[in-house]
Amino acid sequence: MDRRTEDQRNTEALLGRILCYIHDVLPGPPASRHSPALSAFLALPHHHLDRLSALPDDLLREVVSRLPVTDAARTAALSRRWRPVWRSAPLVLADLHLLPAPLLVQPQVPPPDARRVASVVSRILAAHPGPFRRVHLVTSYTEESPPGLLARWLQLLAANAVQELVLASRPRSFDLDLQLPAALFRMATLTRLYLGLWKFPDTASFPGAASFPNLRELGLCSVVMDCRHMDFILAGSPVLEILCLQGNFAMDRLTLVARSSLRCVQTSMVSDLEISVEDAPHLERLIIWSAASTTRRSPRKRINIGGAPALTILGYLDPGVHTLQVGNTIIKAGTRADPRTRVPSVKILGLKLCLGIQNEAKMLPCILRCFPNVERLHIKSKKNAENTGELNLKFWEEFGATECIRSHINLMVFKNFRGDQSELCFLKFFLERAQMLQELAIVYGKGYFSSMAEANSRVKSLFDTTWANSCCSLVLFESNFPIDEEREILNFKRGSDFSIRDPFSFVVHA
Repeated sequence: MDRRTEDQRNTEALLGRILCYIHDVLPGPPASRHSPALSAFLALPHHHLDRLSALPDDLLREVVSRLPVTDAARTAALSRRWRPVWRSAPLVLADLHLLPAPLLVQPQVPPPDARRVASVVSRILAAHPGPFRRVHLVTSYTEESPPGLLARWLQLLAANAVQELVLASRPRSFDLDLQLPAALFRMATLTRLYLGLWKFPDTASFPGAASFPNLRELGLCSVVMDCRHMDFILAGSPVLEILCLQGNFAMDRLTLVARSSLRCVQTSMVSDLEISVEDAPHLERLIIWSAASTTRRSPRKRINIGGAPALTILGYLDPGVHTLQVGNTIIKAGTRADPRTRVPSVKILGLKLCLGIQNEAKMLPCILRCFPNVERLHIKSKKNAENTGELNLKFWEEFGATECIRSHINLMVFKNFRGDQSELCFLKFFLERAQMLQELAIVYGKGYFSSMAEANSRVKSLFDTTWANSCCSLVLFESNFPIDEEREILNFKRGSDFSIRDPFSFVVHA
């Protein structure tokens, strides 16, 4: 094998892993590939089929629209009664269902059968008169696709009132040069849109009218765009409620202004992104699943909480990566409690820090003072090569307990527990002062301790101190994943599900 071939294979393998991450973030296809229910349905005796055929047209169309497209089309062969049903039912199409089953396990580079699948997609879109309910195209468009093919697909989708669209390209390299056609911005019926691995077009020549007047959920996954493009989308989406960002290329700022309609903003695997919440009266959740600076010396990125009176869930704030600003005040070590630096609406807070680094640990009480009414606290303990030594109980006692620790926090989840002295001293300090604490959940990485007995021995010293609430319970969990392995990337769905009270709680009741 020559060097060039080996490098190419290594690049394809890395790109394949990245595709796996992105496809994990993207919403899944609207129906399972195989439909056992349909197979059983087709095997029914004819008199049972006749009974089903007697159902009203609206109900038959609803049944067919919930099937994978290949199974839905097969219903036309059942009888003359069923022949027009698929064409009159709202179209549900996922190109993954058109691939051979073995190729669905893991995204591959180059994508297999992409040309054949694209041809089938074109025929389906042309044959179905609409409307289109949900369309997922994540494997059929590549760099080798014919010019204008994507624009023609989008024109058909727009003409047939598509409601939900998941659209991802399948590049062969890290050069994300596949540009989104302008036709995308004429899809006024869209309520849900997820885009993956695209380059944003120049919006300077686009009309100023609302691009997506009905869009309520938007996900951008590894899309090359800058701040102007994001501002354009937000300005053109007057009813947008959910925004999800995975990866960010060339965009270093997200600003919520002009009485934003957003209720939930989530980011994952972003680097050097500043977030400014200036005027978001409906924002309830600001979730930063994972964040990192591009270099060790990169300046911390500002998270500014201004006009967000409904904000109840915030995290994970990382003092090593983020600088918290509340209103016009930058929160620093030693910042005193002040009405201007308080966000009383936040009830659930997530923090990520190294308790062995003094500069990060000192920020913990300062941040907690900004959120006096927190009831659920999630802390991710991180390991750092710059550990400045074990911080003892006296270190924490000098700061004193904050209002939320004394009077409000009833659940704390401590993740990535390693059992070092800095962690144990903080936990002792917390247990001695948290009067309302009902449960402390400590989570350690899969395989980090050799046995449950070893894990129990690491927390034994916590029972040697006097707890502020004698009725509090301590539970110890082993995570399903190794320590420090980020898996929250897979939880955009959880974060934007408003029926889940606490999206950070993976091991305790939500």
